[in-house]
Amino acid sequence: MSATVLKIHPQNPQSRLINQVVEVLDRGGVIAYPTDSSYALGCHLGDKNALDRIKRIRRVDDKHHYTLVGRDIAQITDYVKVDNQQFRVLKTYTPGPFTFIFPAKRKVPRRSLHHKRLTIGIRIPDNTIVQEMLRVLHEPILSSTLSLPGRDLPLGDPEDVIEKLSKHVDLIIDGGHCGIEPTTVIDWIGEAPEVVRIGKGHVSFE
Repeated sequence: MSATVLKIHPQNPQSRLINQVVEVLDRGGVIAYPTDSSYALGCHLGDKNALDRIKRIRRVDDKHHYTLVGRDIAQITDYVKVDNQQFRVLKTYTPGPFTFIFPAKRKVPRRSLHHKRLTIGIRIPDNTIVQEMLRVLHEPILSSTLSLPGRDLPLGDPEDVIEKLSKHVDLIIDGGHCGIEPTTVIDWIGEAPEVVRIGKGHVSFE
């Protein structure tokens, strides 16, 4: 069975189509969707079967860092432990192409976390489709960059996503080309932030 493909306007997302996306997430589906860096895979945070499907698509193990994609800081900080300094940095760099790794709170299912560190990435993308999807959903989604085995770069072209993922996901959002440069990743488990991957986002903590 092939995935449903929805062509959603990148600046003015159609409400009817956004509602279809949320319905798929609510019933345990896996979606491929555009962000401000590349396409990504997403599912409902509490759905084990959907997470297992993403693992199979990505061919990753328990050491993989998944990401909670949220609409704003207030929503995302319900799920991770953030102090005042970290909150101020998040306000500076979000929304944008950054992933921050923080200790997770108990409401995040353990299977979604790094198996030893009990951490998770957080993202607030600067993408209108994602923002509208999360507004309707009222909660973050569990996500992973759409990088396929054997490829150095993530997918950024919806035609590539449809060709390679149509038999593996339930729904694909065609929101146009969104680039192939991954996010900049900041690990903030210790006292100071550590940039562990330089990507699209430019950051300075000096």
